[in-house]
Amino acid sequence: MELREIEIFLALAEELHFGRTAERLNVTPARITQAIKKQERQIGALLFERTNRTVRLTSVGEQLRDDLRPLFEGLERSVRRAKQAARGHTAVLKLALLPFNIPEFHRYWNEFRARHPQWELQVHRLPYTDVFGSLRNGDYDVIAVWGPVPDDVTIGPALFSDSRVMAVSSDHELADRDTVSIEDYSDYTHSMPPGNAREWEETYLPFTTPSGRPISRLRPVTNVDDLIEWVINGDIIHSFPAHVTEFWKMSHVRFIPIPDVPPLTYHLCWRADADTEPIRALAQVLTDLRGA
Repeated sequence: MELREIEIFLALAEELHFGRTAERLNVTPARITQAIKKQERQIGALLFERTNRTVRLTSVGEQLRDDLRPLFEGLERSVRRAKQAARGHTAVLKLALLPFNIPEFHRYWNEFRARHPQWELQVHRLPYTDVFGSLRNGDYDVIAVWGPVPDDVTIGPALFSDSRVMAVSSDHELADRDTVSIEDYSDYTHSMPPGNAREWEETYLPFTTPSGRPISRLRPVTNVDDLIEWVINGDIIHSFPAHVTEFWKMSHVRFIPIPDVPPLTYHLCWRADADTEPIRALAQVLTDLRGA
């Protein structure tokens, strides 16, 4: 396999969706299909089982994924280190955001880069599932999330606080409301990502209303595309931080304020055993600029 074909295979093995894989790699779905078929011909076995609704790895595909992933990651690290050396960078700081990377944040990233040109700052979207797991396993050095945080995670300065809105389809029975209440939650179905601690999830979406009525989850969601699609289809309603309205201006979705739900405050967080100089420098930038 060529390096690009390995990247395509591993991305599809993670996404299990041809469209999302194509979008992630900036190629067409036909290119993904072509590469996978070529790999299957070379190996002589199916790597994925495909139906109109699902994509999943075969046993051969699982073995190939497990064998290739560490090799590919090692090659990526080697290439990154070479590029860093060529640019004069001595370290890379990988930051992942649970909120969107809204324009208000860019002054922090720009200030960090101006103060510390010897370090490269990479800003990513944080996956929905097991958000603290991606920090523990080293995918990212710093993440921006709301609390509470686990004991092995350090909570740093606040990035920002945001009020809450409820997203509903434009033909939903709540769509004409000026506001909704947390007590309204129990009348409708919601969704949340899997793999996160109950106490952390409850800060975002409680399991009961203040009066004790249960708030039901439909099924776990693993990506933002499915989440907003379920809202559009009327399968769920979903509360969001208000800044998402800057990114999702859709005529078929209504965003309704929820005044009796506390705002979410996002903090920089990092592993307690990985308190590095670049992390402290980024935290200092936030402290300085937010206090200015």
